[in-house]
Amino acid sequence: MGQKLRSGYTTGTCASAAAKAAAMFLMEGKVSGQVKVCLGNGTWAEFVPEPVETGESVLEGDGWWRVKKDAGDDPDVTDGAWIYGRVLPIKEQHWERLCLEGKGYLLEEYPGIYLNGGPGIGIAAKEGLPCLKGHYAINPVPCRMILQAVEEVRRKTGYEGLLEVQTAVPDGIALAEKTFNPRLGIVGGISLLGTTGIVEPMSEKALLETIRLDIRVKAAEGRERILMAPGNYGEEFLRQKMGIPLGEAVKCSNFIADSVVMAAEEGVRRILLAGHIGKMVKAAGGVRNTHSRYGDQRMEIMVRLAREVLEGREETKTGLKNPQAKACLLEAVGKANTTEEAVGKLREAGIAELVLACAAKHVKEQIFLWTKGRIEAEVIVFSQAHGLIGRAAGSQPIGFGQ
Repeated sequence: MGQKLRSGYTTGTCASAAAKAAAMFLMEGKVSGQVKVCLGNGTWAEFVPEPVETGESVLEGDGWWRVKKDAGDDPDVTDGAWIYGRVLPIKEQHWERLCLEGKGYLLEEYPGIYLNGGPGIGIAAKEGLPCLKGHYAINPVPCRMILQAVEEVRRKTGYEGLLEVQTAVPDGIALAEKTFNPRLGIVGGISLLGTTGIVEPMSEKALLETIRLDIRVKAAEGRERILMAPGNYGEEFLRQKMGIPLGEAVKCSNFIADSVVMAAEEGVRRILLAGHIGKMVKAAGGVRNTHSRYGDQRMEIMVRLAREVLEGREETKTGLKNPQAKACLLEAVGKANTTEEAVGKLREAGIAELVLACAAKHVKEQIFLWTKGRIEAEVIVFSQAHGLIGRAAGSQPIGFGQ
């Protein structure tokens, strides 16, 4: 058996630990050993925050503490990043200005504490995100965790003054370019994320939440129709063939079925799904998750599609008029190592585009079944190596390229 993957902590958890250390230093004058913070799932975790001496950081001012993020065995781009926090006593005039003009957050259960962002924390530029438009991209659970951590110190010490909590990730602007943030409409840095406070390695749940968020943001813009692509090939196809900028399509990865269902739940009524035959052939066969670990049925489904096309043709090219020729073609398709190789065999027989169109038709039917008829789909299946396209249009072609 393989070794169990190690969990880590979210950016929100690290920010709460840094903020608690800063609060302890402000109100108690010291930070002794480990700092314990309550996670979003109700459990506790311990950290050893570091003080930041003046001049050691690009951040201005004193009182900063930091925690280095450990994402465990998850390939998180923020793994190893320093998450900073500080707590400042403020006067009532500054408090009122923050409440009126600030881009941070207040919670009723933590009166007198204002959570602010700082360098490297992005700003939400679109509706539909968990954080408010025009405010720092600090999601609800980390927001509560940070304020709760500071409140614990305040209650322990009996501190009565108004407080501003600042959090920052100096490397956040560069790191954000490697995340979904630009696509989601979060500008100028990363988000403080988390629901449980723990990063589960290779979490499908986390990826699905990201996909849903992308759909929700687009739906919040009033769109009843959206683009989808399983990955980079589909996105690049939409850019080259339809003039659609990168980032417009929801990248649904291996979760085609889950993504269209989520789209229906968010009020989307029409989609255009474009994808490479390698993934789309699985969806055509009713496979909900196209990752290889759930089985590789590509060639079996390719054979079924080719047989359907052959049986439905009144005329075939010379060499495919007799059952033996058809059987030889189907055998060659079934033995192909890749879907592109299979498409090559079908192209030689003159039916490749018909098979791609047949695949698109079945994906369209599957989307109808998966969403219980709530979504009308237009589907494009393409072969990159052979430059071929199969399409199943809706009753009204979506026409995103206009």
